[in-house]
Amino acid sequence: MIRSNTKSKPWAGKTLANILSERMGACPDAESLNNEVLIPFATALERICCKRGYVLNIYGETSNIVFTGDPDDSEEIYMMIENYLASREESSS
Repeated sequence: MIRSNTKSKPWAGKTLANILSERMGACPDAESLNNEVLIPFATALERICCKRGYVLNIYGETSNIVFTGDPDDSEEIYMMIENYLASREESSS
């Protein structure tokens, strides 16, 4: 016999992607999306990765997430991406 957890029933059948999509969709602009979903997600990811000693470079179909655990790396990686995106804009103009 399989017992279900009644506390989890309101979310039954929903994946994390669906939950995040709903919350993201409720954000009217980029600032609220950043403050209400992205920063809390990144904070949770950082806490778990740091606690477990992970270094991540996640390659998505149209996005990337990097975690090194080092604030200096964070700034450097951010600037690399900003420079890359700026160079793409310049070459397409």
